[in-house]
Amino acid sequence: MKLELRNVRLPLAPFTLEVEVVMAARVTGILGASGAGKTSLLEIIAGLRRPVAGQVVLNGTVLSDAGQNLFLPPEKRGIGYVPQEGALFPHLTVRENLLYGHGRHGPAASDRPTYLRVVEVLEIFGLASRAVATLSGGERQRVALGRALLAAPRLLLLDEPLAGLDAPLRERLLPYLARVRDEFGFPMLHVTHSPDEVMALCEDVIVLTRGHVVQRGKPAELLVPSAKPHHVLRESGAIEPE
Repeated sequence: MKLELRNVRLPLAPFTLEVEVVMAARVTGILGASGAGKTSLLEIIAGLRRPVAGQVVLNGTVLSDAGQNLFLPPEKRGIGYVPQEGALFPHLTVRENLLYGHGRHGPAASDRPTYLRVVEVLEIFGLASRAVATLSGGERQRVALGRALLAAPRLLLLDEPLAGLDAPLRERLLPYLARVRDEFGFPMLHVTHSPDEVMALCEDVIVLTRGHVVQRGKPAELLVPSAKPHHVLRESGAIEPE
């Protein structure tokens, strides 16, 4: 996977998101405090926001080019997006949510993750007939992740998938993300404000502050354990430890 953000610019309040970066790792962490522009950056990649300048290029395919007035809509990008709240369809069962979009884009059927394999890895087989309203927060996030996987994306965007969950539940769900990384091999961008998640999942990390990349490197190079025992950034006030 090679994702290029070439002089991408989007005005936000109270700053302008301005990013030029190339990402090619299997899992890239986008780390920053709340309000740093992390979600807006994912939405630009997914096609949910239109930048006023710059290009977004995935594996040689131009997804958007402000100078040429080119903007590929979200459904044409082949990108899976898991927002913070999962955004499941409340009128559909878990199984119907999981299969929504299955087969619409991506590789041939023989190369796709199967329904049975996805529900096995995420341990959600027993939820198939349930209504969305009956699910816990952790169950919702696993179903949302499964739905994105079954669409066979060229790139998977995870927007703080563990945010809003208490610490014990986050610790129980983190291994599921690692299993997805290792089992299915889809390249991922993992947005978080948690250095611990970056250390556990990511090969590369970008630190975003007020819409700008302020640090870039391997997690072990940028993060150091603290006594809490959370991790903090080396020589930087870009984020606050949890």
